[in-house]
Amino acid sequence: MADDPISFRVNVRIFHGEHPFLGKGRIQLLERIEQFGSIAQAAKSMEMSYRKAWGLIKEMNAIAREPLVEKQSGGKSGGGAIVTNAGKATIRKYQQLMQSLEAHLTKLTEDTHWI
Repeated sequence: MADDPISFRVNVRIFHGEHPFLGKGRIQLLERIEQFGSIAQAAKSMEMSYRKAWGLIKEMNAIAREPLVEKQSGGKSGGGAIVTNAGKATIRKYQQLMQSLEAHLTKLTEDTHWI
C-alpha cells in the first residue's frame, strides 16, 4: 500500500448565488442531449426521470445568459431537443476548467510528499 500513488479526485459544482448551475451530472446531461437529440433519451441513458432532466434544464436555462437547451416542436417523427451554441460553449468551458484543475492537482501531487 505504501507504494500506491497519491491521487486527488475533484467534483466541481458552479453556483449562481445559492442556485446550482453546473456540475459533472448537468454537463453529462447536456452531452447526452447533444448525442441523442432528445431529453427523454438523455434522461433514460442516465437512469433519470424526464421530469428531473427537464427541471435541471430549466434551472440551467434560467441562469444562463442564453438558453443552453431548446426543445424542438414535434412533427411526424416527434419532437426533440438541441444543445444550443451557448450550451456547447458551456460544455467546452467546463471541460477546460476540469482539465486545468486536474493538471494543477497532478503537479501538486508530484511536488508534494504526503506520506
